[in-house]
Amino acid sequence: MADSVYRVTEVIGVSSESWEAAAKAAVQTAAKTVRDLRIAEVVRQDLTIDDGGVVSFRVRLGISFKYESGD
Repeated sequence: MADSVYRVTEVIGVSSESWEAAAKAAVQTAAKTVRDLRIAEVVRQDLTIDDGGVVSFRVRLGISFKYESGD
């Protein structure tokens, strides 16, 4: 197996439904423009609150993708 190089970048997903839905939206959106996604790690979760209630769920993900070798 050849050596590999990966990059990790952060993306933030937002959902009014759940943290899981926010994470899924972030990965699906990133996958539209970044090839070969490998791992998504939850870095942070938070909530937006308005008038005493939860308005949205936010998830910050560190996603990794493999650089193309050019071979």
